[in-house]
This record gives sequence, structure tokens and C-alpha cells, in this order.
Amino acid sequence: QVQLVESGGGLVQAGGSLRLSCAASRSIFMFNVMDWYRQAPGKQRDLVATITSGGRINYADSVKGRFTISRDNAKNTVYLQMDSLKPEDTAVYYCHAFETARAYWGQGTQVTVSS
Repeated sequence: QVQLVESGGGLVQAGGSLRLSCAASRSIFMFNVMDWYRQAPGKQRDLVATITSGGRINYADSVKGRFTISRDNAKNTVYLQMDSLKPEDTAVYYCHAFETARAYWGQGTQVTVSS
């Protein structure tokens, strides 16, 4: 069973930065896609950023130009660099990985942005 462990969340003022990490228990090379999602209280879980095994990247419109997703295959880790944070970015952030016929989720890490 693959485990995904997120870290790097916390409390930050608006305009600040955080870097989230998602460490996998095995090589991430075989994952077709790795994503970051977020879920604010009372809202649905939304896709934030995606990176494929081929390096293709996509972002939600709400984070374009502020967030950067990257992956380090040697460290089995995916990152989400979050800059110019806004209060509306407050949510639990989840790492997600997909391979053929299987998907995995991390436990989530809380990000709180104060105004």
C-alpha cells in the first residue's frame, strides 16, 4: 500500500509563502499523475495543481501565477510552492497520486492565511 505524507502547512499572513511537500513511500516515477487538492470548511475538494509523469503541469485559475508544482523523482516527493497567499487559500491541502486503476490520498495538511 502506497502512503503519501504531506507536510509544510501552517499559519501565514496574507502575502506570505509556504511550501508543501508530499513524500511517497515508494518511487513516484510510476504515477501517471500527481496532484494537489484543497478543501475549505463546508466546501467541496477542489483540484489546485497537477503534474504528470511527462512533466505536463496545470493549475486552477485561482492559483495561476502564485503557486508552483514540482516533483523530485529522486526524493519521491512532490512540492507545492505557494506565494502571495490570500485568506481564500485557507484550506486543508491534500496530495493525490494516480496510477493505472489506483488512486492514493494523503492525510492532508492545514494551511491558514490570516488577513
